[in-house]
Amino acid sequence: MAENKTKIMTGVITKERLKPLFKYLKNDEITDVDWNGSDLWIKNIYNESIMIPKEEHEITPAFIQAFTTHVSNSVSKLFNQENCVLEAETEDYRIECVHEARAISGRCCCIRKTTRTPRMSYKYLIDSKYTISPILNLLINCCIAKFNFMIAGEPGVGKTEFAKFLSLFIPDDQRVITIEDSPEWHYKELKPYADGIELQVNDDFSYTDALKTCMRLNPRRIFLSEVRSTEAKSLIECWSNGVKGFSTLHTDDARKIPDRILNMMPTRADAERLKSNVYENLDIGILINQKKDEDGKNHRYIEQVCFFERDIQKEENKIYMIVEEGKIITQEIPQSKKIKLKGISYFEISDVLKEKYYET
Repeated sequence: MAENKTKIMTGVITKERLKPLFKYLKNDEITDVDWNGSDLWIKNIYNESIMIPKEEHEITPAFIQAFTTHVSNSVSKLFNQENCVLEAETEDYRIECVHEARAISGRCCCIRKTTRTPRMSYKYLIDSKYTISPILNLLINCCIAKFNFMIAGEPGVGKTEFAKFLSLFIPDDQRVITIEDSPEWHYKELKPYADGIELQVNDDFSYTDALKTCMRLNPRRIFLSEVRSTEAKSLIECWSNGVKGFSTLHTDDARKIPDRILNMMPTRADAERLKSNVYENLDIGILINQKKDEDGKNHRYIEQVCFFERDIQKEENKIYMIVEEGKIITQEIPQSKKIKLKGISYFEISDVLKEKYYET
Protein backbone atom coordinates (compact mmCIF):
# COMPACT_ATOMS: atom_id res chain seq x y z
CA MET A 1 0.00 0.00 0.00
CA ALA A 2 1.22 3.48 -0.82
CA GLU A 3 1.70 5.74 2.17
CA ASN A 4 0.73 9.36 2.62
CA LYS A 5 3.77 11.60 2.72
CA THR A 6 2.91 15.25 3.32
CA LYS A 7 4.72 17.85 1.26
CA ILE A 8 6.55 20.52 3.24
CA MET A 9 6.29 23.94 1.67
CA THR A 10 9.42 25.46 0.14
CA GLY A 11 11.50 27.37 2.67
CA VAL A 12 10.15 25.69 5.82
CA ILE A 13 13.10 23.29 6.24
CA THR A 14 15.85 25.88 5.98
CA LYS A 15 19.64 25.59 5.99
CA GLU A 16 19.57 26.97 9.52
CA ARG A 17 17.20 24.20 10.66
CA LEU A 18 19.49 21.61 9.08
CA LYS A 19 22.71 23.27 10.22
CA PRO A 20 24.49 20.29 11.87
CA LEU A 21 23.40 18.04 8.98
CA PHE A 22 23.88 20.46 6.13
CA LYS A 23 27.54 19.73 5.38
CA TYR A 24 26.53 16.13 4.62
CA LEU A 25 23.35 17.01 2.73
CA LYS A 26 25.15 19.43 0.41
CA ASN A 27 27.80 16.84 -0.48
CA ASP A 28 26.95 15.52 -3.97
CA GLU A 29 28.39 12.09 -3.17
CA ILE A 30 26.11 11.55 -0.15
CA THR A 31 22.62 10.16 -0.79
CA ASP A 32 21.31 9.45 2.76
CA VAL A 33 21.88 10.92 6.20
CA ASP A 34 20.53 8.74 9.03
CA TRP A 35 20.36 9.07 12.81
CA ASN A 36 19.73 5.64 14.38
CA GLY A 37 19.00 6.88 17.90
CA SER A 38 22.61 7.23 19.00
CA ASP A 39 24.88 7.42 15.95
CA LEU A 40 25.08 9.30 12.67
CA TRP A 41 25.43 7.24 9.50
CA ILE A 42 25.71 8.37 5.90
CA LYS A 43 25.32 6.46 2.66
CA ASN A 44 27.14 7.56 -0.49
CA ILE A 45 26.75 7.05 -4.24
CA TYR A 46 28.95 3.95 -3.94
CA ASN A 47 26.29 2.43 -1.67
CA GLU A 48 28.71 2.49 1.26
CA SER A 49 27.34 3.06 4.77
CA ILE A 50 29.76 5.02 6.95
CA MET A 51 29.40 5.91 10.63
CA ILE A 52 30.57 9.43 11.44
CA PRO A 53 32.61 9.50 14.68
CA LYS A 54 30.88 11.46 17.44
CA GLU A 55 33.75 13.94 17.68
CA GLU A 56 33.24 14.89 14.01
CA HIS A 57 29.59 15.97 14.16
CA GLU A 58 27.24 17.98 16.34
CA ILE A 59 24.11 15.82 16.11
CA THR A 60 22.56 14.99 19.47
CA PRO A 61 19.27 13.40 20.57
CA ALA A 62 18.15 16.90 21.61
CA PHE A 63 18.73 18.22 18.07
CA ILE A 64 16.83 15.27 16.56
CA GLN A 65 13.94 15.87 18.96
CA ALA A 66 13.79 19.55 18.01
CA PHE A 67 14.13 18.78 14.28
CA THR A 68 11.40 16.11 14.22
CA THR A 69 9.09 18.37 16.23
CA HIS A 70 9.64 21.10 13.65
CA VAL A 71 8.87 18.67 10.82
CA SER A 72 5.69 17.43 12.51
CA ASN A 73 4.51 21.01 13.08
CA SER A 74 5.33 21.91 9.47
CA VAL A 75 3.07 19.16 8.10
CA SER A 76 0.44 19.47 10.87
CA LYS A 77 0.87 15.85 11.96
CA LEU A 78 1.10 14.45 15.47
CA PHE A 79 4.31 12.66 16.39
CA ASN A 80 4.03 10.97 19.77
CA GLN A 81 3.52 7.61 21.49
CA GLU A 82 0.23 7.04 19.67
CA ASN A 83 1.44 8.40 16.30
CA CYS A 84 4.88 6.85 16.09
CA VAL A 85 5.76 7.29 12.41
CA LEU A 86 6.31 10.64 10.73
CA GLU A 87 6.86 10.99 6.99
CA ALA A 88 7.33 14.17 5.00
CA GLU A 89 8.90 15.53 1.84
CA THR A 90 10.54 18.70 0.68
CA GLU A 91 11.65 19.51 -2.84
CA ASP A 92 15.08 18.08 -1.98
CA TYR A 93 14.60 15.54 0.80
CA ARG A 94 12.43 12.61 1.86
CA ILE A 95 12.20 12.45 5.65
CA GLU A 96 11.24 9.36 7.70
CA CYS A 97 11.11 9.44 11.52
CA VAL A 98 10.17 6.85 14.15
CA HIS A 99 9.28 7.81 17.72
CA GLU A 100 11.13 6.28 20.66
CA ALA A 101 7.88 4.59 21.73
CA ARG A 102 8.52 2.15 18.87
CA ALA A 103 12.23 2.65 18.19
CA ILE A 104 13.48 1.47 21.56
CA SER A 105 17.07 2.31 20.59
CA GLY A 106 16.01 5.96 20.48
CA ARG A 107 14.19 8.36 18.18
CA CYS A 108 15.50 7.83 14.66
CA CYS A 109 15.42 10.01 11.58
CA CYS A 110 16.40 9.15 8.02
CA ILE A 111 16.81 11.80 5.33
CA ARG A 112 17.16 10.76 1.70
CA LYS A 113 18.21 13.28 -0.90
CA THR A 114 16.30 13.43 -4.16
CA THR A 115 18.15 14.66 -7.23
CA ARG A 116 16.71 16.75 -10.03
CA THR A 117 19.71 16.28 -12.27
CA PRO A 118 21.05 12.92 -13.44
CA ARG A 119 23.92 11.58 -11.37
CA MET A 120 25.01 9.50 -14.34
CA SER A 121 26.39 10.52 -17.70
CA TYR A 122 27.77 8.51 -20.63
CA LYS A 123 31.31 9.41 -19.59
CA TYR A 124 30.70 8.52 -15.93
CA LEU A 125 29.21 5.12 -16.78
CA ILE A 126 32.21 4.18 -18.91
CA ASP A 127 34.94 5.74 -16.74
CA SER A 128 33.57 4.17 -13.56
CA LYS A 129 33.43 0.75 -15.27
CA TYR A 130 29.68 0.61 -14.67
CA THR A 131 29.54 -0.95 -18.12
CA ILE A 132 31.35 -0.90 -21.46
CA SER A 133 30.45 1.22 -24.50
CA PRO A 134 28.90 -1.56 -26.64
CA ILE A 135 26.51 -2.58 -23.83
CA LEU A 136 25.55 1.01 -23.05
CA ASN A 137 25.05 1.76 -26.75
CA LEU A 138 22.76 -1.27 -27.10
CA LEU A 139 20.61 -0.13 -24.17
CA ILE A 140 20.39 3.43 -25.51
CA ASN A 141 19.34 2.09 -28.92
CA CYS A 142 16.71 -0.12 -27.25
CA CYS A 143 15.38 2.90 -25.36
CA ILE A 144 15.09 4.96 -28.54
CA ALA A 145 13.36 2.00 -30.26
CA LYS A 146 10.72 2.02 -27.48
CA PHE A 147 11.68 -1.26 -25.84
CA ASN A 148 10.01 -2.19 -22.58
CA PHE A 149 12.60 -2.28 -19.75
CA MET A 150 12.66 -3.95 -16.35
CA ILE A 151 15.68 -3.04 -14.23
CA ALA A 152 16.40 -5.38 -11.34
CA GLY A 153 18.77 -5.49 -8.39
CA GLU A 154 19.03 -5.21 -4.64
CA PRO A 155 17.60 -2.20 -2.77
CA GLY A 156 19.89 0.83 -2.96
CA VAL A 157 21.91 -0.40 -5.94
CA GLY A 158 20.84 2.51 -8.17
CA LYS A 159 18.14 1.03 -10.41
CA THR A 160 16.16 4.27 -10.69
CA GLU A 161 19.25 6.38 -11.31
CA PHE A 162 20.23 4.25 -14.30
CA ALA A 163 16.67 4.32 -15.62
CA LYS A 164 16.74 8.13 -15.31
CA PHE A 165 19.87 8.22 -17.46
CA LEU A 166 18.31 6.06 -20.19
CA SER A 167 15.13 8.16 -20.13
CA LEU A 168 17.15 11.15 -21.34
CA PHE A 169 17.18 9.52 -24.80
CA ILE A 170 13.39 9.38 -25.14
CA PRO A 171 12.18 11.83 -27.83
CA ASP A 172 10.63 14.92 -26.22
CA ASP A 173 7.31 14.53 -28.07
CA GLN A 174 6.61 11.12 -26.54
CA ARG A 175 4.47 11.65 -23.45
CA VAL A 176 5.98 10.07 -20.36
CA ILE A 177 3.92 9.46 -17.21
CA THR A 178 5.81 8.69 -14.01
CA ILE A 179 4.12 6.88 -11.10
CA GLU A 180 5.86 7.03 -7.71
CA ASP A 181 5.07 7.14 -4.01
CA SER A 182 8.02 9.43 -3.32
CA PRO A 183 9.14 11.67 -6.20
CA GLU A 184 12.61 10.60 -7.35
CA TRP A 185 12.43 10.67 -11.12
CA HIS A 186 11.71 14.42 -11.59
CA TYR A 187 11.27 13.81 -15.31
CA LYS A 188 9.94 17.31 -15.98
CA GLU A 189 13.08 18.80 -14.47
CA LEU A 190 15.39 16.32 -16.15
CA LYS A 191 13.80 17.20 -19.50
CA PRO A 192 12.00 20.56 -19.19
CA TYR A 193 10.95 20.63 -22.85
CA ALA A 194 9.57 17.09 -22.90
CA ASP A 195 5.92 16.05 -22.62
CA GLY A 196 5.59 14.57 -19.14
CA ILE A 197 3.05 14.05 -16.36
CA GLU A 198 4.07 13.07 -12.82
CA LEU A 199 1.62 11.08 -10.66
CA GLN A 200 2.14 10.45 -6.95
CA VAL A 201 0.34 7.63 -5.19
CA ASN A 202 -0.85 7.46 -1.58
CA ASP A 203 -3.39 5.62 0.56
CA ASP A 204 -6.26 7.13 -1.42
CA PHE A 205 -4.70 6.75 -4.87
CA SER A 206 -2.99 3.37 -5.27
CA TYR A 207 -0.52 2.19 -7.90
CA THR A 208 -3.36 0.27 -9.55
CA ASP A 209 -5.51 3.45 -9.57
CA ALA A 210 -2.63 5.42 -11.06
CA LEU A 211 -1.99 2.86 -13.82
CA LYS A 212 -5.66 2.83 -14.79
CA THR A 213 -5.79 6.63 -14.73
CA CYS A 214 -2.69 7.14 -16.79
CA MET A 215 -4.12 5.05 -19.65
CA ARG A 216 -6.70 7.83 -20.08
CA LEU A 217 -3.92 10.43 -20.31
CA ASN A 218 -2.52 9.26 -23.67
CA PRO A 219 0.88 7.98 -22.49
CA ARG A 220 3.61 6.81 -24.87
CA ARG A 221 5.76 5.57 -21.99
CA ILE A 222 5.05 4.72 -18.35
CA PHE A 223 7.67 4.83 -15.62
CA LEU A 224 6.61 2.81 -12.58
CA SER A 225 9.12 3.42 -9.81
CA GLU A 226 8.97 -0.10 -8.40
CA VAL A 227 6.79 -3.16 -8.99
CA ARG A 228 5.96 -4.49 -5.54
CA SER A 229 2.54 -6.11 -5.44
CA THR A 230 -0.73 -6.73 -7.27
CA GLU A 231 -0.33 -3.56 -9.37
CA ALA A 232 1.79 -5.82 -11.59
CA LYS A 233 -1.45 -7.03 -13.20
CA SER A 234 -2.44 -3.50 -14.24
CA LEU A 235 1.10 -2.89 -15.50
CA ILE A 236 0.93 -5.95 -17.78
CA GLU A 237 -2.43 -4.72 -19.08
CA CYS A 238 -0.79 -1.39 -19.94
CA TRP A 239 1.95 -3.23 -21.80
CA SER A 240 -0.65 -5.27 -23.69
CA ASN A 241 -2.23 -1.99 -24.84
CA GLY A 242 1.05 -0.96 -26.43
CA VAL A 243 2.37 1.38 -23.73
CA LYS A 244 6.00 0.63 -22.90
CA GLY A 245 8.41 2.14 -20.42
CA PHE A 246 10.64 1.48 -17.43
CA SER A 247 9.99 -0.31 -14.15
CA THR A 248 12.20 -1.67 -11.38
CA LEU A 249 11.96 -4.63 -9.04
CA HIS A 250 14.05 -6.61 -6.57
CA THR A 251 15.64 -9.86 -7.70
CA ASP A 252 19.13 -11.33 -8.00
CA ASP A 253 18.99 -12.62 -11.59
CA ALA A 254 17.54 -11.03 -14.74
CA ARG A 255 16.13 -14.41 -15.79
CA LYS A 256 13.91 -14.41 -12.69
CA ILE A 257 12.14 -11.18 -13.68
CA PRO A 258 9.09 -12.81 -15.37
CA ASP A 259 8.54 -15.18 -12.42
CA ARG A 260 8.86 -12.29 -9.94
CA ILE A 261 6.20 -10.36 -11.85
CA LEU A 262 3.87 -13.36 -12.04
CA ASN A 263 4.28 -14.06 -8.31
CA MET A 264 2.80 -10.62 -7.66
CA MET A 265 -0.46 -11.42 -9.46
CA PRO A 266 -3.61 -11.22 -7.32
CA THR A 267 -4.45 -14.87 -8.06
CA ARG A 268 -2.75 -17.96 -9.47
CA ALA A 269 -5.27 -17.90 -12.31
CA ASP A 270 -4.12 -14.38 -13.25
CA ALA A 271 -0.51 -15.55 -13.26
CA GLU A 272 -1.26 -18.45 -15.60
CA ARG A 273 -3.39 -16.29 -17.89
CA LEU A 274 -0.85 -13.46 -18.17
CA LYS A 275 2.39 -15.46 -18.33
CA SER A 276 2.59 -15.32 -22.12
CA ASN A 277 1.75 -11.60 -22.04
CA VAL A 278 4.83 -10.93 -19.91
CA TYR A 279 7.18 -12.61 -22.40
CA GLU A 280 5.40 -11.03 -25.35
CA ASN A 281 5.48 -7.45 -24.04
CA LEU A 282 8.54 -7.23 -21.79
CA ASP A 283 11.52 -6.74 -24.09
CA ILE A 284 14.62 -6.43 -21.97
CA GLY A 285 15.83 -7.19 -18.45
CA ILE A 286 18.85 -5.62 -16.76
CA LEU A 287 20.47 -6.70 -13.49
CA ILE A 288 22.53 -4.10 -11.64
CA ASN A 289 24.85 -5.44 -8.97
CA GLN A 290 27.76 -4.28 -6.84
CA LYS A 291 31.06 -5.71 -5.69
CA LYS A 292 34.10 -4.58 -3.73
CA ASP A 293 36.96 -3.03 -5.69
CA GLU A 294 40.61 -3.60 -4.78
CA ASP A 295 40.52 -0.40 -2.72
CA GLY A 296 37.55 -1.74 -0.74
CA LYS A 297 34.93 0.56 -2.28
CA ASN A 298 31.61 -0.72 -3.56
CA HIS A 299 31.53 -0.76 -7.35
CA ARG A 300 28.17 -0.81 -9.14
CA TYR A 301 27.94 -2.38 -12.56
CA ILE A 302 25.58 -3.92 -15.10
CA GLU A 303 25.96 -7.65 -14.47
CA GLN A 304 23.32 -9.06 -16.82
CA VAL A 305 21.28 -8.04 -19.86
CA CYS A 306 18.74 -10.34 -21.48
CA PHE A 307 15.92 -10.24 -23.99
CA PHE A 308 12.51 -11.82 -23.42
CA GLU A 309 10.45 -13.24 -26.28
CA ARG A 310 7.22 -15.11 -26.89
CA ASP A 311 7.54 -17.50 -29.85
CA ILE A 312 3.94 -17.54 -31.01
CA GLN A 313 4.44 -20.28 -33.62
CA LYS A 314 6.07 -22.68 -31.15
CA GLU A 315 4.06 -21.36 -28.18
CA GLU A 316 7.28 -21.01 -26.19
CA ASN A 317 8.58 -18.34 -23.83
CA LYS A 318 12.27 -17.62 -24.36
CA ILE A 319 15.09 -15.77 -22.63
CA TYR A 320 18.21 -14.73 -24.55
CA MET A 321 21.20 -13.80 -22.39
CA ILE A 322 23.34 -11.09 -24.01
CA VAL A 323 25.49 -10.00 -21.05
CA GLU A 324 26.74 -12.15 -18.16
CA GLU A 325 29.11 -10.98 -15.41
CA GLY A 326 29.34 -7.64 -17.16
CA LYS A 327 30.62 -9.13 -20.43
CA ILE A 328 28.94 -9.60 -23.81
CA ILE A 329 28.54 -13.35 -24.36
CA THR A 330 26.84 -13.08 -27.76
CA GLN A 331 26.07 -10.36 -30.27
CA GLU A 332 23.19 -12.34 -31.74
CA ILE A 333 19.97 -10.39 -31.25
CA PRO A 334 16.59 -12.22 -31.40
CA GLN A 335 14.78 -11.64 -34.69
CA SER A 336 11.78 -9.97 -33.02
CA LYS A 337 14.12 -7.40 -31.43
CA LYS A 338 16.00 -6.84 -34.68
CA ILE A 339 12.70 -5.83 -36.25
CA LYS A 340 12.06 -3.28 -33.50
CA LEU A 341 15.62 -1.94 -33.79
CA LYS A 342 15.01 -1.45 -37.52
CA GLY A 343 18.43 -2.53 -38.72
CA ILE A 344 20.50 -0.02 -36.78
CA SER A 345 23.99 -0.92 -35.62
CA TYR A 346 22.97 -2.44 -32.28
CA PHE A 347 26.21 -1.92 -30.33
CA GLU A 348 27.08 1.54 -31.69
CA ILE A 349 25.55 5.01 -31.50
CA SER A 350 26.40 8.21 -33.34
CA ASP A 351 28.88 10.68 -31.88
CA VAL A 352 26.11 13.32 -31.91
CA LEU A 353 23.88 11.15 -29.72
CA LYS A 354 26.75 10.16 -27.43
CA GLU A 355 27.87 13.76 -26.90
CA LYS A 356 24.35 14.90 -26.05
CA TYR A 357 24.61 13.38 -22.58
CA TYR A 358 28.33 12.66 -22.48
CA GLU A 359 28.67 14.71 -19.30
CA THR A 360 26.02 15.89 -16.86
